[in-house]
Amino acid sequence: MPPVKIKGVAKPQNTKKVILRIFSHLRKFKALWFLVFLCVLVSSFASVASSYIIKPALNDYIIPMINDESPDFHSFLLLLVRLAVILALGAAATWCANRIQLHIITSFLFKIRVDLFNKLEKLPVKYYDAHPHGEIMSRFTNDTDTLRDMFSQSVPQLMSSSVTVLGVFVMMLVLSPVLTAVIAGSLALMMIVARKIGKRSASAFREQQKNIGIVNGYIEEHIEGQKVVKVFNHEKVIEADFAVLNDRLQQSGMEANTFANILGPIMGNFTHIQYAFVAILGAFFVITGSMDLGTVAAFLQYTRSFSQPVTMISQLFNSILNALAGAERIFSTIDELPETDDGRILLVNAYEAEIDGEKKLVQSFAYTGEWAWKDNADNHLIRLNGEVVFDDVSFGYRENKTVLHNISIHAKPGQKIALVGSTGSGKTTVINLLSRFYDVPEENGRILYDGFPLNEIKKDDLRRSLGMVLQDTHLFTGTIFDNIKYGNLEASRAQVLEAAKLANADGFIRHLENGYDTVISGDGANLSQGQRQLLAIARAAVANPPVLVLDEATSSIDTRTEALIQTGMDRLMKGRTVFVIAHRLSTVRNADEILVLEKGRIIERGTHESLINQKGRYYHLYTGNSISVE
Repeated sequence: MPPVKIKGVAKPQNTKKVILRIFSHLRKFKALWFLVFLCVLVSSFASVASSYIIKPALNDYIIPMINDESPDFHSFLLLLVRLAVILALGAAATWCANRIQLHIITSFLFKIRVDLFNKLEKLPVKYYDAHPHGEIMSRFTNDTDTLRDMFSQSVPQLMSSSVTVLGVFVMMLVLSPVLTAVIAGSLALMMIVARKIGKRSASAFREQQKNIGIVNGYIEEHIEGQKVVKVFNHEKVIEADFAVLNDRLQQSGMEANTFANILGPIMGNFTHIQYAFVAILGAFFVITGSMDLGTVAAFLQYTRSFSQPVTMISQLFNSILNALAGAERIFSTIDELPETDDGRILLVNAYEAEIDGEKKLVQSFAYTGEWAWKDNADNHLIRLNGEVVFDDVSFGYRENKTVLHNISIHAKPGQKIALVGSTGSGKTTVINLLSRFYDVPEENGRILYDGFPLNEIKKDDLRRSLGMVLQDTHLFTGTIFDNIKYGNLEASRAQVLEAAKLANADGFIRHLENGYDTVISGDGANLSQGQRQLLAIARAAVANPPVLVLDEATSSIDTRTEALIQTGMDRLMKGRTVFVIAHRLSTVRNADEILVLEKGRIIERGTHESLINQKGRYYHLYTGNSISVE
């Protein structure tokens, strides 16, 4: 009998609901599940029947042949052939059950992953802000793995063990009710011992898992920050801190495994004692003539077949509960409310045509380079100009904490608006609101885009009108060409090359071994930070958006590279409404209006020259002098 391990169990909050949800996914496989159950019945029947054959083999063939001077082996060979056929039938049934289950499992997990991934694509940005990426990834890894293990191992073993235990118990009753009562009593005693040890071990295992997570997180953090550790000579401090965490893990591991490792030998010895006691009692019955040798031999074989599955079933329930807890977490993510969109204003390609002697905007179903807003209510077209107005906007990510206070901005078409201020002043929040990653409550002001309330514009169309270069550059696995084209999937190769030239990325791209066909992976790990940022700028350029948002777009580019792209950036921004967030104030000197934010409030506004002359917060930020702002 294999060692028994008791581990901490994560239980679902609503087991019945999760099981019903899983059944709803498996309903279309009910015919296949019926075949699986039939195969399990055949396999269990073969196991039970093969053990029972020991009785006639001894009573009717082996014992009589011992005293027979010329034994006839023909009948005994026929019995062995029947045994071989039964075992072969059982093996075939087991193979069929496993093969059908494999199809069911892979199809089920495929559907779960598709549903989960599709829902993640529809969730609002605030969901990702509130949930760590590691937690989200664990839905695809740990939780789906536990589901796979449940359906590939736990459920089949549970079905097989349950049917086998039931069949064996019936046959044991048929062979000897007295010996069966002995087995049942000893088994009850074994389960009581296992339960008591398991309770003491489970809490220790949970503590061990917690400490494993802490140690792994500590290791990952300091591997990533190894350069910083070495620069500040913190190796000894890190080693000391790690020793403390590792010692806690060692102690919790010792405590957890002390009882778990004891349980295996105890259960194994119980089984041996049970087997020996049944053998002694059976021998007594044979000696007294109340039972034949074949019955005792068959019963002893059933004893081995009975104890292990019963112990296994109790362990399988723990594994299934862990998997159901993982399924509950997956379903809770799938059930998250998707990003809502009540907008009715669409963004369409348009061109100017002469109708009845006057020029009118007409919708085009091909790219024209000219954009218009289309009101679904009356199909009226209004040219996209890029006028953005923040009218007394206040906002907080949480109800009890306001991060923007009475913000008013008027960006006229073609203007460049710069947002500057210290970290946490609210600059990025302004862009989050403009992009409708978060919506402003009606009572907290309003945002207008070409005269339309922002929440009346469909989110997809609004975001198509915005080209964004974010502070955190993200590149996808694929070629450099594909990553630039990501900004406009309909762009031609010539348009992609032109966008790269505009961002001054063409030069370094052509020096790569495969040029635009160079494959990048790992978020562009084989490129420098500046090169990655240039590709992000090119990606925004190929989208040719009416409004451009640059969120610390040159934060990761050195001064020389910054000078190279400034001309290209100016060409890109020409004729567009531009919002710029920058720590490098030298990049916003030519802005039409500079807004200085501090603690969510606009404390200064004006051109570069006027703000310098005021010698206020902007002046001190620009000149590098620090002042406190109350």
